[in-house]
Amino acid sequence: MEIDHQAMGYDRAITMFSPDGRLLQVEYAKKTVKQGTTVMGLVCSDGVVLIADKRIMDKLMMPEAVEKIFQVDDHIAATVSGLVSDGRVLIERAQIKAQQHRVSYDTPVDTFSIVKDICDLKQICTQSGGLRPFGVSLLVVGVDDYTPILFLTEPSGIYFQYSATAIGEGSDAIVEILNKEYKRTINLKQGINLGLRALKTVLGSNFKLERVEIAYIETKAKKFKKLVSKEEIRKFM
Repeated sequence: MEIDHQAMGYDRAITMFSPDGRLLQVEYAKKTVKQGTTVMGLVCSDGVVLIADKRIMDKLMMPEAVEKIFQVDDHIAATVSGLVSDGRVLIERAQIKAQQHRVSYDTPVDTFSIVKDICDLKQICTQSGGLRPFGVSLLVVGVDDYTPILFLTEPSGIYFQYSATAIGEGSDAIVEILNKEYKRTINLKQGINLGLRALKTVLGSNFKLERVEIAYIETKAKKFKKLVSKEEIRKFM
């Protein structure tokens, strides 16, 4: 009890390190992400795909009103896990940056610039008094120079580039499946099929097409496309 009490004294402010060199508020934010809905991203040979679990908990809720995957630009998309309201603020910031870049330079913004801008803001919220960390992680995908890429951003402001990964409640089990079955040579159809099978394994009897949201960007077209109906998604099962 004495150790727990001492640790609690260092989680009152984001600017205070614990004696063992941890920012406890950031770690709490990571736990929020772990409790969020399951989302995943996969880089394929002909594009990149995002798959999200909407986690519809109320049968009276309209599934189409729940949005977990967002278009940032024609060639960039993102999905969130954790506090979706925090994620929406970051997504809107990214959308504005993408628009400003097109107006200023008449060229599409690169995905890394979007990721870095998001993480710069996240980092500021880990060392400024009166603020709290963003309780959300984002998977950001895009196609730059005909190269599909996937980034993960964490509440601490750090980012990583992946070939395939997942975040949220069932992420550990899905990452284990991806480690076994994912290959960079798979195409979009195979990638979506793999993602759906992994999500079905995690959700079990709770898996329903109504709670799945899928979006992809083809390498050649560089255009964001979302699968909005059960019939479209079922083709990939």
